[in-house]
Amino acid sequence: QNVAEKSRRAGRQREAWSQIERMSFVTLTSAVPVLWAVMAKTTARACRGSGGRGVTMLTYNNGFQDFGVVNLPVLQSSAPDNAVVSLMFYVGTNGQGSLEPHVEEQRLRAVSGVSAELGNFTLTFQPPTTAKSHSHNLAALTDTVRSSLNGRFVYSGSSADRRYYIGVDKYRGPQAPGSQSPEKNMYLHQVTMQVPFQVEVLFESASVSSRSARLSGEVLSQQLEHWTQAFHQKFHRVFPLSDKGFSPQQIRFAKAVLSNTIGGMGYFHGQSYVQSRYNEFPLLYPERPLYTAVPSRSFFPRGFLWDEGFHQLLISKWEPAISREVLGHWLDMMNVEGWIPREQILDSEARSKVPAEFIVQRNENANPPTLFLTLQSLLRDLGPHLSQEDSSYLRKLFPRLRTWYDWYNTTQIGPLPSTYRWRGRDTDTNLFLNPKTLTSGLDDYPRASHPSQVERHLDLRCWMALASEVMADMAKLLGEPDQHYRHTQQVLSNNSLLQELHWSDELNAFCDFGNHTQAVSLEREKVYVPAGQPRQHQPPARLLRSVRKLPKPQFVNAFGYVSLFPFLLHILQPSSPQLQQILKDMRDESKLWTPYGLRSLSKASPLYMKRNTEYDPPYWRGPVWINMNYLAVRALHHYSKQQGPFQAVAASLYQELRTNLITNLYKQYVQTGYLWEQYNDSTGKGQGSHPFTGWSSLIVLIMAEQY
Repeated sequence: QNVAEKSRRAGRQREAWSQIERMSFVTLTSAVPVLWAVMAKTTARACRGSGGRGVTMLTYNNGFQDFGVVNLPVLQSSAPDNAVVSLMFYVGTNGQGSLEPHVEEQRLRAVSGVSAELGNFTLTFQPPTTAKSHSHNLAALTDTVRSSLNGRFVYSGSSADRRYYIGVDKYRGPQAPGSQSPEKNMYLHQVTMQVPFQVEVLFESASVSSRSARLSGEVLSQQLEHWTQAFHQKFHRVFPLSDKGFSPQQIRFAKAVLSNTIGGMGYFHGQSYVQSRYNEFPLLYPERPLYTAVPSRSFFPRGFLWDEGFHQLLISKWEPAISREVLGHWLDMMNVEGWIPREQILDSEARSKVPAEFIVQRNENANPPTLFLTLQSLLRDLGPHLSQEDSSYLRKLFPRLRTWYDWYNTTQIGPLPSTYRWRGRDTDTNLFLNPKTLTSGLDDYPRASHPSQVERHLDLRCWMALASEVMADMAKLLGEPDQHYRHTQQVLSNNSLLQELHWSDELNAFCDFGNHTQAVSLEREKVYVPAGQPRQHQPPARLLRSVRKLPKPQFVNAFGYVSLFPFLLHILQPSSPQLQQILKDMRDESKLWTPYGLRSLSKASPLYMKRNTEYDPPYWRGPVWINMNYLAVRALHHYSKQQGPFQAVAASLYQELRTNLITNLYKQYVQTGYLWEQYNDSTGKGQGSHPFTGWSSLIVLIMAEQY
């Protein structure tokens, strides 16, 4: 019997340990407080069963100056088998503050602290537990906690049922013999309970002492109810989806998407590593703060320049004041030349999540200036008559925008007048089927096979047409000289010149131009093994690019998102024959059309769904991306309102594409509980990183028909 009991116990412990690899980690960060929720297999399944939408509410007032509360009603009573759940809350500092635990009757009641950002604060834990661990490196907190997990703990509730659960064992970090234990900068609080249950964690700043009642219990419930109702009322006012026939379930989906987008806002501070042609080695950029949304809190928890313009299209409709602050912060990241680093990797914690080859930002490299999309939307919402506050804000922005705009027209110009070329393409052409253009935002989207200075990039030219239009409109609104910007807009919007530079009669499409051949493939290299050398000692054979026909200056035969840019950014005239061709090709299922949205690259293109290296799967070579589909729906809506021969076709495609996008994103959300980075063009299933609320959240604007 003892042997059998030990065997059963060992089996349960093995099962508990195996769950560590399948855990679901939920992280909520805001300055100092950090919540890390750990759910084992049954709990994660329960979360997925409810659409992954366990109720998590954060209530803030004036950035924690008065109060801050994290309230966690965790899971529903429908969780199977009365699952046992462990929540792990940890609070840490990054060396700029201090923490002090408050222990009562062998349990951690609270952690008080002070930091330059927050002043004095207290984090109070209502249920009993014990501080279990500490960490000396904030960027490694999760690794420290994960390494301290142990499956030997036994949960025994009111019944006699004894179950093993994963808990945090006592952590003993590396310590030199005879040295003193370092000062603690992290405390962990673990709660293990049977669902359903509710945990309240109360964050209070020093100013909370002036409140008549503590914000917990019934007072908290009343406040949450008040702000919940206020949210619902504002949502209906800003996005009246019920008036458009959406079901309550679809409206809840849209509310969750908006909430997660706002929840993806973060305040970052630090320095990037940058490289200039004037410096031999990378240098630290000046220390700066950045208030921005992020594409994915778990996978891309930092600011991206071209993503942010899309993020703020939605956020600016909900709360323009947020977007105004965000635009100001991004423009404050500019150097004296007018360059803004495209990826904001500002401190050691951020750098710990980024591969080394992507950390250094090079000041000749651009990114799509999508902030002009946000500015265009804000200007249209403001109307022709500015308030004094609006005028003052725009006047502060304008000098930075002018410098940024001039930087593009100085550093990203192409070989011919009114042409543009992305810098920063991969130069080691032997390793890539088609050298990537990360700076364009479209990464592995096919460009000229052999990077050169003769390239003309269609998408960048169209981005600059948009930027010129916004600069001209803004200058006119402020009473500033606008002739230069308006002239540039007219040149870049000239359909005849656009066709001359980028239209291929042979391909019947708008294209990039460059030194190009389509006769390329990835082939396994032949490795020479000297006579007498054992075969097991030979180096592994790599996949390298084979070029079967020399490149020549020509249009690039890749029909996809780039080909649509004159349409996406409303550059084509409503009567343009090229517009008719684009609408026809968009609807062609052998090219871009799918039941789930427009795929990124035509099925007829040579590089459709082709790997770029042995380890680099297709990214922008087929999957459906929501930011580009938003621009397509927006453009169809635009042309459906313009008098012209293709107005009816645009209107029909608009309804069809809009319906396809809404149907699939809602379906995938119901099935998985997430928005995804991209969607499979054959099945519609979400893929890539998740949760990816980022620009996939533009589905809310598509539902509301706000463009």
